[in-house]
Amino acid sequence: MSKRVIGTVLAGMTTLYMAAQVDGVTGATRRDADTLSHTRVINNKVRRFHLGGYGEAVMTRNFYSQSFNRYNAPQRYKDDKSHGRFDLPHVTLSMSYDFGHGWTMGTEIEFEHGGNETAVEIEAEESGEYEAETEKGGEVALEQFWVNKAFAQGQFNIRAGEIIVPVGYSNAYHEPLNFFTCYRPEGEATILPNTWHQLGLSLWGRVKDWRYEAQFLSGLNSESFTAEQFVHQGATSPYEYKVANCYAAAARLDNYSVQGLRIGVSGYYGHTFRNSIKTPGASYDDVTGALAIVAGDFQLKRWNWIVRGSVVYAHLSDADRISEYNKANSTHHKYQDGNPFHNTNIGSAALACSVEAGYDVFSRLRKLRDKQQFYLFGRFDYYDSMASGTYRNQYRYCAPHITTVGFNYHPIKQIVIKGEYAHRAFKKPNNNGLHSDSPLYVQPYNNEPSISLSVAFQGWFL
Repeated sequence: MSKRVIGTVLAGMTTLYMAAQVDGVTGATRRDADTLSHTRVINNKVRRFHLGGYGEAVMTRNFYSQSFNRYNAPQRYKDDKSHGRFDLPHVTLSMSYDFGHGWTMGTEIEFEHGGNETAVEIEAEESGEYEAETEKGGEVALEQFWVNKAFAQGQFNIRAGEIIVPVGYSNAYHEPLNFFTCYRPEGEATILPNTWHQLGLSLWGRVKDWRYEAQFLSGLNSESFTAEQFVHQGATSPYEYKVANCYAAAARLDNYSVQGLRIGVSGYYGHTFRNSIKTPGASYDDVTGALAIVAGDFQLKRWNWIVRGSVVYAHLSDADRISEYNKANSTHHKYQDGNPFHNTNIGSAALACSVEAGYDVFSRLRKLRDKQQFYLFGRFDYYDSMASGTYRNQYRYCAPHITTVGFNYHPIKQIVIKGEYAHRAFKKPNNNGLHSDSPLYVQPYNNEPSISLSVAFQGWFL
């Protein structure tokens, strides 16, 4: 074979080899580019997804009787032994996603008291018999599920779905880092739904120092109102859907003009009677059960202090007629028929007010002031689920005042360890000089002290 032929062959092989190398590099580069592009897409999606939640675990020792009948015969139970409880008041998982172009969605699933919202209770109205109570259909509580469209950089938003009704402080700011006590503030959490969430439409936004929100909602159901809790149970439904024969409106306005201070007002109005699958007779045609709520609250967070306060007043029209209807049309498990509604008398008004203040003592220690916080706090609550009404004198125990002192320790921002001593007391009856042996003499209710310890978290994981 001639040298010319050998040279031509070697040159061809070299060209093929180099071409193969170049093609390999190009392919690898292309694959790397595709991988990088795919990674960027995934990272962008991860940044748009948020996962978080909050949870509370509480241990309590109550130094008073746990008898269901303790308010009917206070003297009989004044020396009863203390009792303890372990509880998971709220464990919540929150998720949201930003689709872009101003579209977002959010959802919140809550496990209340560690269960599926079906429990056994001892009913005072049924002589202490055990009854299975279903508070809401389904195995878990879907507390929020909404789709939101933002306009003008968030100054105006439209949100639709299962949304929080921000009436009162404890509904607007219900997470555990927003109050000092181990449990949510007792007054608002007793007389109003809490956390109050309903299907509806919300218009909201923030302009400079003002945040506003207006809502159109499904109404409450007066069949679920009670003497001890006023309208608290009215937002729940035992069915697979929420009845919406009646509608309601809610609104809230918050101002942040002063550094460290937020002041808020909120309100609600809607009819509650006939918001059920039952059809009342013609004798109730004039009954509406109009419910009006007004509330104000504030928070001052400055100079190492946190001070909060709130007041709520609610009025229900036709309370006596609704009480009459509920008792006539609700067997309340008398024959274990599964009736989820109540047959107690209802007040025509309810009231709740509170104030709490805490000081961060670690702010005085140079080594800890920027790392951890330790608040010593005091709190006072008063509420009355029977503030007015025909049956007020039958439910005097529904108006306690609670004094609480304790601490909140934050080892990190998202974690809090709480401890407290609480003293629940009741207004002493005026017997106008009657002897204690008189059948008209009203025995004073026993005080109800307790101690609690809890740990809670609140934050976003992603």
